[in-house]
Amino acid sequence: MMMRMGEMGPQLGSVIASVMFVCTIFRQYLPPQLRYYVDKYSHKLVKLFYPYIQITFDEYTTEFRKRSEVYSAIQSYLSTKSSTSARRLKAHDVKDSKSLVLGVDDNEEVTDEFQGIKLWWVLIKREPRQTSFSFYPQSDEKKHYKLTFHRRHRDVVTGAYLAHVIKEGKAITVGNRQRKLYINNPSRNWYTYRGKIWSHVVFEHPATFETLGLHPKKKEEIVNDLIKFSKGKEYYAKIGKAWKRGYLLYGPPGTGKSTMIAAMSNLMDYDVYDLELTTVKDNTELRKLLIDTPSKSIIVIEDIDCSLDLTGQRKKKKEKDEEENEENDPVKKKMEKEESQPSKVTLSGLLNFIDGIWSACGGERLIVFTTNYVDKLDPALIRRGRMDKHIELSYCCYEAFKVLARNYLDLESHELFETIERLLGETNMIPADVAENLMPKSVTENADSCLKKLIEALETAKEEARKKAEEEEASKKAEEEAKLKAEKEEKEKQQPAKDEVKCNGTSTKEEDAK
Repeated sequence: MMMRMGEMGPQLGSVIASVMFVCTIFRQYLPPQLRYYVDKYSHKLVKLFYPYIQITFDEYTTEFRKRSEVYSAIQSYLSTKSSTSARRLKAHDVKDSKSLVLGVDDNEEVTDEFQGIKLWWVLIKREPRQTSFSFYPQSDEKKHYKLTFHRRHRDVVTGAYLAHVIKEGKAITVGNRQRKLYINNPSRNWYTYRGKIWSHVVFEHPATFETLGLHPKKKEEIVNDLIKFSKGKEYYAKIGKAWKRGYLLYGPPGTGKSTMIAAMSNLMDYDVYDLELTTVKDNTELRKLLIDTPSKSIIVIEDIDCSLDLTGQRKKKKEKDEEENEENDPVKKKMEKEESQPSKVTLSGLLNFIDGIWSACGGERLIVFTTNYVDKLDPALIRRGRMDKHIELSYCCYEAFKVLARNYLDLESHELFETIERLLGETNMIPADVAENLMPKSVTENADSCLKKLIEALETAKEEARKKAEEEEASKKAEEEAKLKAEKEEKEKQQPAKDEVKCNGTSTKEEDAK
């Protein structure tokens, strides 16, 4: 009898599947008024004979098409299960491409077991359907995980098991995690085929605070500030502030602002989101980008003084033959029209992005601005509370030089250091130029030759600065002399002829006329 019941299982499943197929066919041809009843009673039929429960986990949430953290945790969790049970796998490289992580392929089933309960996972992908003509490609396919289990285990699965999956999945994600560098895509590509708000590459910049050409005391101050922030979740909640912090990096070009951002990323183990404001159409898109940045991230706007001037965008010039060809291509013509429209991001929108209500959506984020000309920035943009810490990265000092000498030449001291210290105090040279002179360019160069090359470069820079100062002084003096001469000549031209005046105030010309 038990054998017969076991044999009836597959047959019953086939019958139910056939009924569902017939219901689907009928539903396509039934009037909308009758579809409700077909759906209602077909589901009742399934509940009566089918003892299993199914839960789906979509890849994206309804919140601005944000990728679900639960979906990502499930994906990581199943990567450890799929290698032993699934037949079709996907390989992902991690950790400097030296190791692989295997994941379940699309529409492949993976079996799991928890406290003696058997469960089945499957990744389902639905291909998009093109129903009408569009200027853009089809929207991306939709993916979701489907979990199937017996209904008598409902409480255990929805409670302990799912909590176990999410916890283990997040731990696996942290172990396999790579830092990434993101760039925002144009909004017209967000909802196209395989469209995403952000694109990324693996971020493997080797910069650290130990190798940064900066005064040790300033480095220590910045590192302590960053570590204090990373441990400040409860503190920020206590004082009622969003868990974020703004950094303004300013100074001449070549002083290490971008390298500082890389060092911050490596220290904190945060991803970097390089926000290009010129591709953002309006303030609403700016908020969407903020919502799509997770915790443990650094949002960077480089050269903020240039990025804010978004009204000067012009249509790209095309060759005459290209214009003629594009007139026949409506897709290119429409896309070009959208590209030519200037961005509507305002200073107010950017301020709200940094410190408004939307900035509290998420936590543990750093916002970094860089600029070469801090005086050009609106004071409202860089006030405390928005840019909490201002870091000036200026010309190379002697302490920074010693760090660079240790990095490039493995030197802690040298007889030429005293000369270099004197020259660095007398002239300005950016750390990038100092590092370039310290770097050996051939196998024949050594520490002595590199230091002498740096001394020669410093002396040349000092002489050029002296000549430039003399030329500016001479030019200024010449301008002043020319200005005085011009004023004198203008005064002589405007001065009236001197007339002889009598005591009664009449001129000699008037007397002659009489």
